[in-house]
Amino acid sequence: MENVVVLGAGRVGRAVVWDLARDFAVTAVDVSQANLQWLARHNVRTVQADVTHRDALARVVAATRWVINAVPGFLGYQVLSDLVFLGKNVVDISFMPEDPRALDAEAKAQGLLVAVDCGVAPGLSHLVLGYWYAQASKLESFTCYVGGLPKERVLPWEYKAPFSPVDVLEEYTRPARLRRDGTVVTLPAMAEPELVYIPKVGTLEAFLTDGMRTALETIPIPTMEEKTLRYPGYREKILLLKESGLLAAEPVEVSGVRVPPLAVTAKALTQAWQFGESEPDLTVMVLKARGIFGGDKREQSLFLYDTLDPATGLSSMARTTGFTATAVLRTLVEGYHRQPGVLAPELLGQNLRLTRRVIAALRERGISITWEDV
Repeated sequence: MENVVVLGAGRVGRAVVWDLARDFAVTAVDVSQANLQWLARHNVRTVQADVTHRDALARVVAATRWVINAVPGFLGYQVLSDLVFLGKNVVDISFMPEDPRALDAEAKAQGLLVAVDCGVAPGLSHLVLGYWYAQASKLESFTCYVGGLPKERVLPWEYKAPFSPVDVLEEYTRPARLRRDGTVVTLPAMAEPELVYIPKVGTLEAFLTDGMRTALETIPIPTMEEKTLRYPGYREKILLLKESGLLAAEPVEVSGVRVPPLAVTAKALTQAWQFGESEPDLTVMVLKARGIFGGDKREQSLFLYDTLDPATGLSSMARTTGFTATAVLRTLVEGYHRQPGVLAPELLGQNLRLTRRVIAALRERGISITWEDV
């Protein structure tokens, strides 16, 4: 049985471990014993370790060829770099702000498969983008609408964080890169709000976020953008935090101690944005592309919808993110892709068999995906 080590045992890491335990020998690693307790109760091998230290990381991955990196984004690049140095194949869902392709030469030199951004968005969104790009004789535009939300709207936020609040807030401060008329442009995060109707959910508000990542350079189509979905009114509350300086990363002095306002805000919101045990959430994603397919100019679309699974207690965001990662890992283990290097999902997606296999795996796990395969 193949060994897999999962770094990070938060909400998403738990879903990854739960799914892989079906057919792999899995070890879950986290610095927090509290995070590991849930998995330990489910008879999964756990190790408490701080993997930001290379020696500790080397010990926990020594017996495996395959690692899923699910640490928080601000730690992602350091840990991924160390994993490549240690000669490990990796599926990464840390969504680091750095460009992981800087590790491409070393990954190729060691013959490693390093698949990055393998969650729901980026991840499944980019796999489908690559799939449509490979199918179209000309692809003209691509838009991703995506959001994870509590099913019940509760004031004041009408929002809960399905993963680390600091990672959520970072999405609202990092400028959004997109392509317009063939040119990459940068706009403020949360710009260009619009109301959109989403089946099964209702009217939501969408705004620009920096989710297109490597696809801006690897998929040369004229128009490309990602918009995050939230309940109407939420955006104005976040903008108030931004305009008040409470999302600034630059430290300020408070009683003789220098602290980043963003860190304090994230800490304060951790409780307010915490999902309760078995509190239902939903994840929704709408992908749209226009181009020429089979000689006809038409639109392609994909609709994903998922909610918390009461049988396992796994949230929809954990399921859709984690199960995409495990599906990608399975395709790599099974040999769907053999060319080494840092593998962006939109490039993996151009392997049509691989993309179909990932979508089939998600459907098998009860995630609703509707699309017309071209």
